[in-house]
Amino acid sequence: MSRIRHVIVVLGDQLSCEAAAFDGFDAALDLVWMAEAAGESTYVLSHKVRIAYFLSAMRHFAEELRARDYCLSYRKLDDRNNRGELSSELRAALARYKPERVVVTEPGEYRMEQMLQAVCQEAGCPLEIRPDRHFYCSRQDFHKWAETHSQLRLEFFYRDLRKKTSVLMEHGQPVGGRWNFDSDNRKSFGKTGPGRIPLVRDFPPDQITREVIALVEEKFPHHPGSLEHFALPVTALAAQVALQDFVAHRLAAFGSYQDAMWGGQPFLYHSRISAAMNVKLLDPRVVIMAVEDAYHRGNAPLAAVEGFIRQILGWREYVRGVYWLHMPDYLERNFFHAAEKLPDLYWDAKTDMHCLQQVVGATLAFGYAHHIQRLMVTGLFALLFGVDPVEVHKWYLAIYWDAVEWVELPNTAGMSQFADGGLMASKPYIASGKYIQRMSNYCQQCRYRPEESTGQSACPFTTLYWDFLLRHESKLQDNQRLRMQLRNLERLSAEKKEAIQVRARELRTNLPKGNY
Repeated sequence: MSRIRHVIVVLGDQLSCEAAAFDGFDAALDLVWMAEAAGESTYVLSHKVRIAYFLSAMRHFAEELRARDYCLSYRKLDDRNNRGELSSELRAALARYKPERVVVTEPGEYRMEQMLQAVCQEAGCPLEIRPDRHFYCSRQDFHKWAETHSQLRLEFFYRDLRKKTSVLMEHGQPVGGRWNFDSDNRKSFGKTGPGRIPLVRDFPPDQITREVIALVEEKFPHHPGSLEHFALPVTALAAQVALQDFVAHRLAAFGSYQDAMWGGQPFLYHSRISAAMNVKLLDPRVVIMAVEDAYHRGNAPLAAVEGFIRQILGWREYVRGVYWLHMPDYLERNFFHAAEKLPDLYWDAKTDMHCLQQVVGATLAFGYAHHIQRLMVTGLFALLFGVDPVEVHKWYLAIYWDAVEWVELPNTAGMSQFADGGLMASKPYIASGKYIQRMSNYCQQCRYRPEESTGQSACPFTTLYWDFLLRHESKLQDNQRLRMQLRNLERLSAEKKEAIQVRARELRTNLPKGNY
């Protein structure tokens, strides 16, 4: 190839030949460029599963490009003289190939977009950023929608997108006569437990993945997590199989039990396809079509189907819009001025709080936790404890194998930590230990009592819940959705309030933190 027209940059979360960056691709003129860089695994202390998943998926995608006879420049992490940073690798590639233009699909991180612009400007090479067609709603369309709404509430956005796409719509109205079946989807398993849960389809590592696993163990031995259970879909074909497995075996019960938790059961009825979608191995339109088809065929109830579709068509699109609307300052928001360091238990699962031991332990083992475990166990404790939301964000971005910043940051800072002061959520998601008791069996094997707020047997969640209300009462008093909780706070005696605050201070003082 004598003269390169376009260098097509493919990032680790852009593994689709249908991406806009490939529009007009000419194998005789254009070059695809991909690179692995250690810095992408260390700027947050990434879980070994997260590192291995991205690297394996990238290497498999590279094989697909080669099979198409695309001219490909691919830098492996263990290549000699790998510079360790994506910016440095790209800078060297542009100096070598001297393309007329760099073309890329919209990155999933503000940081990455800024890096691409800076490197290309430095090299004097034009950069063309093309829209990400993976999503239903473009960045520009979300901006337009936001301009016409004083409050950026998910429900308004979700309904508008349902109408626009005709998903679960019939003659201009929602199928079943309701937009939202949340009230049908909040069941716990009760005392009898979930019974037999359908096994999640595993994908045993092939030669490429085994090489990646060995590489991660060699290069990142002190990173959190384990690769013992790595059996994830790292190709588009495997992702399709994972989707089919979910639809056939777990979708029907997903709605009822999507918020439920049970010890020793990290996956339950959840799909585990978010990572495949986030790296673009799986198109959300294909997912929604398969789930909607299951309803029309009578294989899944409407409440389950609508609940799952709302997570993709509603929440997933919505958080991306919020992210790009408010970056880069969104990262620095801290409504409650929280300043505590993240407790060490988030990195080692060493705690006598059984719910956190279960959730963090499974997270370290699999790089996974479902949305309620993230929101109402790990996220809730961090919020009540008063952890700096930037620290919480870095942990979530590092620890989960499906984490890409556009989806992780709004979920963490906005939904979980209320750091944006209500831009996303209409109230902080706060609860005492009684919520966890109601939605799981964790409390049955715990030494703490969720109904108690003071004393050595008091559940730390419950103590910190009341302490949170006491510390932030002035900021919360105008929130109508917290009126009942604040009224309950008023009923506590002065002595009880003081005892709660004393116990909360003990918890913050005695819980190890800042050692990782």
